[in-house]
Amino acid sequence: MSQGTRQELPAVAPSVTAELVTALSPRLRKRLDAGITKLAGRPTVRDGDTVRIAVDDDTDLELHAPGGSVTTADGIRCGCLLAPDCLHRAAAASAAPVAEEGNSGDGEGGSQEAVVVAEGEVAGPESADVAQRAAALALRAAAAAVLEAGADGAGAVVQAELLRAAHTARLAGLHRAAASAVSLVTALRAARAGDPAYRLVDLVGGLRDVLSVAHRVPHATGAELAALRGTARQPYRPDGSLRLYGLFSEPVLTASGYAGAVTWTADPEGRLYQVSDVAPGGAGRAVGAADRPVRLGDTALTHRELSRAGLAVSGATVSPTGRLGAGAGVRAVGAPGAGWREEPLDRLWTVPVAEQLTRAFNGGHDLLFLEVTLLGTAVEAAGGCLLAGCDGVVLRLTAAHDHPALAHRDNLRLLAAARGTALRVVARLIPAPHPRAQLLATEHPAQPGTRVDVGLDRLQRADLPPAPASPVRAAPSAEEAPVHLLRRRVQQAVSGGRRVLSFPGDAGADARRLGRSGLATAGGLLGELHAAAAERSRDVFGRLLPADPDRFARAWLAAARYTEEVDRALCVAAWSG
Repeated sequence: MSQGTRQELPAVAPSVTAELVTALSPRLRKRLDAGITKLAGRPTVRDGDTVRIAVDDDTDLELHAPGGSVTTADGIRCGCLLAPDCLHRAAAASAAPVAEEGNSGDGEGGSQEAVVVAEGEVAGPESADVAQRAAALALRAAAAAVLEAGADGAGAVVQAELLRAAHTARLAGLHRAAASAVSLVTALRAARAGDPAYRLVDLVGGLRDVLSVAHRVPHATGAELAALRGTARQPYRPDGSLRLYGLFSEPVLTASGYAGAVTWTADPEGRLYQVSDVAPGGAGRAVGAADRPVRLGDTALTHRELSRAGLAVSGATVSPTGRLGAGAGVRAVGAPGAGWREEPLDRLWTVPVAEQLTRAFNGGHDLLFLEVTLLGTAVEAAGGCLLAGCDGVVLRLTAAHDHPALAHRDNLRLLAAARGTALRVVARLIPAPHPRAQLLATEHPAQPGTRVDVGLDRLQRADLPPAPASPVRAAPSAEEAPVHLLRRRVQQAVSGGRRVLSFPGDAGADARRLGRSGLATAGGLLGELHAAAAERSRDVFGRLLPADPDRFARAWLAAARYTEEVDRALCVAAWSG
């Protein structure tokens, strides 16, 4: 039995949260967000599959989670006089992490059991059926409501409507849309809770994805519809025997309550594969998972050991993203590894950077294998980052995660002391108007042949050159280009809702500036975004009618998609020097 905080609440299925919130009276719905806040400060005790919250001195609230998550409304029980129609049950469900009702194909924390798909299997119908179209419309309406309110106003009731739409979408076979909606709810909760891992750009991307899929499903056919639908679980395919070489391990810590480690490996042809151990948990699990045995075959290697060693796998099953399945028929034993400057891993760093960018933007993995020279640090609004010269451009290397239990931020700070050192690194591309990436692994700056998993291995100052690097203020970048005028409005709408764009301002001047810079389309999108936000019609008595959330959502989606494509083009141009 263990005692802790609300972070130890079991995950709750989206349909359960939606059901409990919908059952509340209008009066209790208005008090739901305050109820969640109050519940967060109450003592929590875990006893096996049951989590008990002391609502007050005389009342307990219980969450029963056989298998790790609450899957029915009856799994949340309260001892107060108003139960089962009380506020406490809905508050607990809204405070808990959202359980995954199905795997869309790419999310961490999905089942490790392989769903083997035969070669040549043909994806579903040529066009969306009635249920799928209705589900897409419901999802679009729920996402539009989120945009109308903004993160600041999208409380538990708005989130519950989105979870209800996600559940409906999953039942209709729209697994990608359902997973995107659940991820959006998780991002909204992180934003409202002040989670240090929260990033506004992630929330913008999540809302853009939900609206994009919901908008396209009723009109899509064939292969486009199949991609939009997604799959309930990752389709693993047989891949025979594999000889793999460890590259690095990275910790995983998500806002949705999952944690663990992923170890990246490569075969002799340079194809990448991942071995994953991600499950419900917090920062402690993210740190400790590196020293747990990998869940694959009979090998006793830990993730940390595998990142420097190798594997021989038979009966392998592999997902489209390269994740190795851990089914009963898989056999794996440890084997010798290879250094980064030895074959076959050496070839990963010989691929031109431009080719690696093209692969990432065309749907391939987003890892970059780079040769860099450390230049020091740069001062940014969000904190410092590590500057490095790479292929003729100045690259900004940032932390993949800011949680203090993980080593990313401290290691970046120490690596600045190795100014002038040439290293091979592995980084994850961040689309931006300037070269930018998250540093995941690096060669040791003072010990040739040794590599560092930046999120797991902690460098010591004694390992590095003694001279500290002085801060270097980065030169103005393409972030100052006029397109940021539109991007800023897109982000403001997500943060504060429609109302922040409905007031008279400098929209006309910004649109003219965009036009003078050759960005007439951006200017037109900005004008329509403001017009949709400000439009309010009146009834015959002169009273204001409710705003049209659908028009505003369509205007926002067009602007968000445009800025996404422009950012992609600016990113490619920036890396080209």
